[in-house]
Amino acid sequence: MNSNMPKDSGLDKTLSLLKEGYEFVMNRDRALDTNIFETRILGEKTICLTGSKQAELFYDNTRFRRSDAAPARVKKTLFGEGGVQGLDGDAHKNRKAMFMSLMDNKAMDEIESLTERYWHEFFADINEFETIELYEAAKIVFLQVACDWVGVSLEDEDLETRAKQISDLYESPAELGIQHWKGRKSRSEAEDWIQELIEGVRNGEIEADKDRALYQFAMHKDLDGKLLDAQIATVEILNLIRPINAISVWVAMMGLALHEHKEEAGKLKGASLEQLEWFIQEVRRYYPFFPVAVARVDLDFKWQGYEFKEGTLTLLDLYGTNRHPDDWSRPEKFSPERFKGWQQTPFNFIPQGGGCYDFGHRCAGEFITIVVMRTTLDFLVNHLEFEVPDQDFSFEYNDIPAVPNDKVKIKPTRLK
Repeated sequence: MNSNMPKDSGLDKTLSLLKEGYEFVMNRDRALDTNIFETRILGEKTICLTGSKQAELFYDNTRFRRSDAAPARVKKTLFGEGGVQGLDGDAHKNRKAMFMSLMDNKAMDEIESLTERYWHEFFADINEFETIELYEAAKIVFLQVACDWVGVSLEDEDLETRAKQISDLYESPAELGIQHWKGRKSRSEAEDWIQELIEGVRNGEIEADKDRALYQFAMHKDLDGKLLDAQIATVEILNLIRPINAISVWVAMMGLALHEHKEEAGKLKGASLEQLEWFIQEVRRYYPFFPVAVARVDLDFKWQGYEFKEGTLTLLDLYGTNRHPDDWSRPEKFSPERFKGWQQTPFNFIPQGGGCYDFGHRCAGEFITIVVMRTTLDFLVNHLEFEVPDQDFSFEYNDIPAVPNDKVKIKPTRLK
């Protein structure tokens, strides 16, 4: 190990990582008084980074690569194999451009309209005072939003079954035993579903809207001018549907924020879109979502006196960076107004990764997340009256993703 880099004492820390979850890196940052340290995960030397300066280093694509960084269990559940998250260089730029071509203002307007529509339709079918788990409801609503926007028909589908299948992809990567294998099974079933559609578009059996992602991805050509392998195109379609569905995690945390921070929640009724956005951005900063981003050192280099050796596994603490005292005033306080006039950099606010959107590894769907969350918040505070029954709002930091234990239960009383 590097002689001059702070080190986590002891042997392999895989079990500590599983036990501490989102707080693993933060706990060692505090104990070692550092933003960078070495440890061992799964028997492998690992460098951990926290903070905006370290994030800027991590997203330097001349120094780090992604192609062999993500663990197999993540590829076989969350990302899929061959997806954009594991590409580097020109191949990554080509594939990322495919995603970014969809993220225009027209698309955001449509997603806003779809989100509003499907929340209203969901609660229009609910009996008065029926108890609803907001987290599970969001999975249904956002699957419909995602599939409508992508161009995938749900007409013949069991919504609850498909929503559970898609949510397994992001609920299972950190699980052990049967729950993890359930995620792998769901990945296989979801890919079978989408690949049949991709092949149907290509052979003319399915008439797809040429402006939708289903058609665009099915007909996308790689750097060699060849159509993407059907399985890869399938993975990338799921890399649109799955993250939109995963916004359900944020909605659960938004429900928790409305409960825990009633003074701030009281300011939202009739608030401007800008004020709603302050609130949802603070939810994204304050509460955990995805714990770390992963890369490997691509070549030997030195940075601030520390040696980085080619091939070394490197983790960037997303949750810790969003709460880093060098970047945030009173980070432990929930304060939406901190976003009033706030100037974001590509590295100081990274709930869905950092760097640039067009060519870097920042999530292409972050724009969608903001629109969907803002529209959902507006619906909850201005279009739905509901009661909140007694329940367990606590969550565990070693549950990934973290969601309140009772999934935020509400009893709707009036839809406006």
